[in-house]
Amino acid sequence: MSEVEAFERCLAAGGLAVFPADTVYGLACDPEDRCALERLYLLKRRDRRKPSAVMYFDLELALSALPEIGRRSREAMRRLLPGAVTVLLGNPEGRFPLACGNDHATLGLRVPLVPSLAGMRGPVLQSSANFAGGPDPRRVSDVPALIRAAADLVIDAGELPGTPSTVVDLRRYDDDGAWEVVRPGAVAVSELERALAWPFHFDPTSYPSLIRAEIPLFERLQEEVADATTRSTCGARRILELGTGTGETAKRMLARHPEAVLVGIDESESMLASARRRLPPGRVELRVARLQQPLPAGPFDLVASALCVHHLDAPGKADLFARVRSLLTPGGMFVLGDVVVPDDPADARTELTPGYDQPSSVSDQLRWLDAVGFGAGLVWSRGDLAVIAATAARV
Repeated sequence: MSEVEAFERCLAAGGLAVFPADTVYGLACDPEDRCALERLYLLKRRDRRKPSAVMYFDLELALSALPEIGRRSREAMRRLLPGAVTVLLGNPEGRFPLACGNDHATLGLRVPLVPSLAGMRGPVLQSSANFAGGPDPRRVSDVPALIRAAADLVIDAGELPGTPSTVVDLRRYDDDGAWEVVRPGAVAVSELERALAWPFHFDPTSYPSLIRAEIPLFERLQEEVADATTRSTCGARRILELGTGTGETAKRMLARHPEAVLVGIDESESMLASARRRLPPGRVELRVARLQQPLPAGPFDLVASALCVHHLDAPGKADLFARVRSLLTPGGMFVLGDVVVPDDPADARTELTPGYDQPSSVSDQLRWLDAVGFGAGLVWSRGDLAVIAATAARV
């Protein structure tokens, strides 16, 4: 019998199992079995009012079992898991109430990286295999003898790292990108920042140096986007910018279109605050909004975006292009400068964040633009960066 089969049979029969996570040894039971849970808490001498985490051994199983998890949180989990992180999520459906202690509105979720148990199909309720407040066991021999003797199954995987998981509160993450470390642990805060803070809340003071380090051709891309907006025979009077950030692209476009006013949207208020300080106040209106939300009312002579649209998946891009087309005046332009999937994989040089960065090929984007009434073409490319200019057909 394999370890997975033994684990599953033990829990299905109402037993307790000592098992290896990717951090320390844990004590597990069926999360729906009240008697097993009472036994686990009694054995650990743990206050029944305190919550325990629910653990899946496959991320997609966890996401399928919890369909109410919001898009941002799901993307964040794909960047963090499997791994040594426990995420605290809102629990509007009241799932796994036995694991939630006195707070049924919050669910703690773990998806460890344990190859030997990857075949587990169901969830387990788990806590460290120690007495409440005791040291976290990195070896089976560190598990208190009473717990080992009382457990119905003990799986020995040798010595583990010994540092418990980092606990991160994501309950507000879908609303405003907020997150908080509740318990420091195996995953460093700097790693969490790359996965959680970076996509949604750039620090405007460090963003210029960060983006130039990530994309050495950043300045050239900005100039190419701004130049492409002048390809129309008439200067733009009203511009919509998607993903204004700190105003790098907006500043260039306003210089090239001296009669224009610009409406800009971005997910981050702190980035827009930086943009407001550097852009002429009488010529800009900046709003916190996401690309998936309704766009500002048109018409616009020009819509432009730099390094923003690649965060949408393929259907999201096609939908955005159709909505942009509906806002443009006849003959108006849409200019898109972004990271793309290059024809030659060797040209993919921009570091991407899985689940957040979702570039598409130039050919796909040209096809989606053509399908909604644009005449579109590639006007500049280097490696995995490209600028596309699209003109709205005149009716």
